[in-house]
Amino acid sequence: MNTNIRPLFTLPVIVAALGYFVDVYDLLLFNIVRVPSLHDLGLSEADVSLVGGRILNYQQAGLLIGGILWGILGDKRGRLSVLFGSIITYSLANVACGFVRDPQLYAILRLVAGVGLAGELGAGITLVSEILPPRLRGYGSSLVASVGLLGAVVAYFTVSLFDWRTTYFIGGGLGLGLLVLRVSILESGMFKRAQEAGVVRGNFWALFRNRATTLRYLRCMGIAVPTYLIIGILATFGNEFGKAIGIEEVIQPGRCVMFTYIGTVTGDLFSGFLSQWLRSRRKAIGLMMGLTFFFVVIYLFGGIGTAGAFYAVCVALGFGIGYIAMFLTITAESFGTNLRATATTSVANNVRATTLLTIPAFQAMKQTMGVIEAGAIVAFVCFGIGFWALITIEETFGKELDYSE
Repeated sequence: MNTNIRPLFTLPVIVAALGYFVDVYDLLLFNIVRVPSLHDLGLSEADVSLVGGRILNYQQAGLLIGGILWGILGDKRGRLSVLFGSIITYSLANVACGFVRDPQLYAILRLVAGVGLAGELGAGITLVSEILPPRLRGYGSSLVASVGLLGAVVAYFTVSLFDWRTTYFIGGGLGLGLLVLRVSILESGMFKRAQEAGVVRGNFWALFRNRATTLRYLRCMGIAVPTYLIIGILATFGNEFGKAIGIEEVIQPGRCVMFTYIGTVTGDLFSGFLSQWLRSRRKAIGLMMGLTFFFVVIYLFGGIGTAGAFYAVCVALGFGIGYIAMFLTITAESFGTNLRATATTSVANNVRATTLLTIPAFQAMKQTMGVIEAGAIVAFVCFGIGFWALITIEETFGKELDYSE
């Protein structure tokens, strides 16, 4: 193997990728089984939409809480402590979801699962960013994201083969099995040096100590806001958009999620290489975000006439938001070692938790103005935030990361 790329295939990178694979599988599982599981619990069609959105927001609230909790722990106790603790939490919560009989308990368990899932991606990207040389960071993050995002595709096919309860048992089992691989991973050298230096680590409020740091943090979040517009609304509620557009065949939300993530896997690989070729994180993200905006317009107003064309646009939307690895790499590169896990982990989950605002706004507006118009307004706001953040954020390509704030 070429010695120039050998670090990409070391155990920490591979395990981080597999960890994100399990994370995405478990995170997206409720999106995919939302309709059949809630029908099985006795809910009506109208309640499936309302209660399903509420349960999803419980999960997203867990991500918000866990993003702060695990981020602080990652800087105080080390990246590996998060990778172990988070996986145990969400694995056990997912096993418990397989036994649920009550929608309220279902919501609470998704809250707990969300807390656990919050630690995986941020800690993994932080660890990979610190152990890889600058010339390979973009490739490494893309590798982790691309392998990880295949978890959504596997989740869809697992749901196709098994009862929804069994899919939760499988997700929990995959997570617990991953713990065996984690035992042999070593801690980041940068974290150890920061630990030995005695600097204050994991102070979440230090991210808001002055205007410049706060804006840096908000911009890292802002560039990713459009990604969860696509995943959390356009894909998850694809059945409602398909009906509003006038497509005769019933659109399946689970297939929308799967096709979106198929596109995202490809997009994340592409954006990593694009970033390295352009020698710029900002330019790569700008091109991907612009492409996403174009396909959102097609999705909402392009007059899609068939289910096949609708799913094809979902793939294109997924490809466009395939800069998930890049926005987290920018976040990791924007903060010192003593705040890197805190920032990266919380940003990753704050973005996921934007559905706490976008889903209720979408559901409230669609009652009076319709599904398409409500989706368009939410999209306009999300892309406004995204383009503002991208225009004003600093370039971090090739930045040296061995420093403290």
